[in-house]
Amino acid sequence: MTKKAVLIGCNYPGTKAELNGCINDVWRMHECLIRNYGFLAEDITVLIDTDCSYTQHSGKNIRFAMSRLVQSAQPGDVLFIHYSGHGTRLPAEIGDDDDTTGYDECIVPTDMNLITDDDFREFVAKVPENCRITVVSDSCHSGGLIELAKEQIGESTHEEAPISSLGFKNILHRTREDTLESRDIEDEHGGLHHGNHNYVKNRSLPLATLIDILKERSGEDDVEIGKIRHTLFHIFGEDASSKVKSFIKFFLNKFQQGCGESEGHNGIFGMVKNITQGFLNYKLDDSDEENGDSTNHKTVENGILLSGCQTDQTSADASPGGNSEKAYGAFSNAIQGIIAETGGVVTNRQLVLKARKKLHRQGYTQKPGLYCSDDSANAPFVCSFDRE
Repeated sequence: MTKKAVLIGCNYPGTKAELNGCINDVWRMHECLIRNYGFLAEDITVLIDTDCSYTQHSGKNIRFAMSRLVQSAQPGDVLFIHYSGHGTRLPAEIGDDDDTTGYDECIVPTDMNLITDDDFREFVAKVPENCRITVVSDSCHSGGLIELAKEQIGESTHEEAPISSLGFKNILHRTREDTLESRDIEDEHGGLHHGNHNYVKNRSLPLATLIDILKERSGEDDVEIGKIRHTLFHIFGEDASSKVKSFIKFFLNKFQQGCGESEGHNGIFGMVKNITQGFLNYKLDDSDEENGDSTNHKTVENGILLSGCQTDQTSADASPGGNSEKAYGAFSNAIQGIIAETGGVVTNRQLVLKARKKLHRQGYTQKPGLYCSDDSANAPFVCSFDRE
């Protein structure tokens, strides 16, 4: 049995999205995996953005690291992913009738090449049978980050029809003001003094900030909610999320059918037309296999997600005493405290429930979640190990 991990931390230094505790989270988890769970340092891949000697956590690099983790796995292996950084969410669109939260929850790499809940589902679906993969995401809107994983503890998913299937013209009409309902959420811990922690940020990247950054990167001034996916494809092409490529393929089909040629939507269609037909066909045809239609609409069985909060909540980035050098994610810190208290012998369910109580006592409103099969809920966190 081999134990392998990918640890991702992003503080976004020097940007309007800067955080303080994400790299510290990664190194604490790195030490924990070696000390408590028997991982070898050479089997742990670290992606951080504060030291150029380490792989930077761009969207492409994160996808490559996670793909390599999964592709190298054998039955019986233990796989682990930890992410500390910004999260965001986009309204689910183009007929996401199986979406369980009504949103595409995303993690935010340094280059803004979003990785969605569907991407995580596809990675997990490729894990070999009898191989466990645990994902810890200390980021905002992380509830439901593995799409279709069963919610064991949480309030993020729902059984009623999700907010999706909006229709082609409705997608085009969506503006910034229509869907920035997360502004109030994003301001919840944005630079506040908080109990003994003194200074707390949240790990939510506001859509307004994401839009501003995408405008800078793309050189386009008309980026808004309904154009985020188009802009991501325009910037990243084949390196974009498979969900983004699926959306563009849907959009292109509508364009070829002559839908929406009027009503003032020339800006969006101009963006699509400016990407050559050959480029689109090449990228999108290649993505069909990658998207893995066989994994669609299937409940995820062998993936375990421990989320720092619910889909409509933020996760806190705390600087104790205002000291950014000792900063941490509130959820990551709670995990480390619980592992210290239990010696690492704790189930996934116990860990999340204990973390909820610990965060509540500390004055945080975020509620961690657990998304996995029934068997995995009561399985040991990370893996079983023999005490010496």
